[in-house]
Amino acid sequence: MELRQLEYFVAVAEEQSFTRAAERVHISQSGVSAQIRRLERELGAELFDRSARAATLTVAGKAALEHARAALAAAGVVGQAVGEVTGLIRGRLTVGMVIGCTVTPLFEALAAFHAAHPGVELSLLEDNSDRLTEAVRDGTVDLALIGTTTATPDGLEALTTIEERLVAAVPPGHPLARGRAVTLREVCEHAIVCMPPGTGLRTLFDQACAAQGLRPAVSLAASAADAIAGLAVRGLGVAVLSESMAASYRDRLTGLLIEDVTAPALLALVWRQHPNSPAVREMLRCCRRAFSGEDGAAPR
Repeated sequence: MELRQLEYFVAVAEEQSFTRAAERVHISQSGVSAQIRRLERELGAELFDRSARAATLTVAGKAALEHARAALAAAGVVGQAVGEVTGLIRGRLTVGMVIGCTVTPLFEALAAFHAAHPGVELSLLEDNSDRLTEAVRDGTVDLALIGTTTATPDGLEALTTIEERLVAAVPPGHPLARGRAVTLREVCEHAIVCMPPGTGLRTLFDQACAAQGLRPAVSLAASAADAIAGLAVRGLGVAVLSESMAASYRDRLTGLLIEDVTAPALLALVWRQHPNSPAVREMLRCCRRAFSGEDGAAPR
């Protein structure tokens, strides 16, 4: 049994596809299939049900998966331990980022980390906040910048980087544009354009509406603030954004604080408790420096 066989096995199990697994580990599909067959012969059991379109785990495969992950992790720890002794950090680091993120300090932290540790293979994954949080919990993502309503999500450690109120943004001439602030009920009297479910802003908005017994008519949802603003400018709904997001479009939209939603929307960096990886610890150090405004990086 070889570590590469376990790596290919885990890749197929997570991708549910021999083709995607081959792309992930950078070898041919036939190479992956041959190594999996060899592993199955050594174990005396089939690990995948190949009768369906997706490669699904058999009972034996399910029993083997966590042990295979643990073996790969243990092998990685050996390399990391040697790396720490010799002053080098090698391996892989997967960083998650909420879709539509334009937070400069995160990019500064990535650049600083890469410059200091070019031997680490960096991967950047965009997704919504809920899925990124789960990916950090299950170990497929090392750390992630997410939108959240909770300062510290269950089972994780967190660093809050931005804390802002919800804002309704409307074009000139809109009935709400006459005031400086609005209530949530006033906002919900109009069609809404906002982030999709699974994002921090949407979760905060939905929770606030539920607390007041309101049922907003979300006419359109988009993952990027630019798209939400563009739809609102064209009269397709009231945009629900954070304060800094709304400020970016003040030449086209009037931002109105939603005065009775006092809970803030948070942007936070999250990671598993007590990280063993020196690469994760080093990336956290770079993030703390960048988000504190050191090295010329100012939070936006």
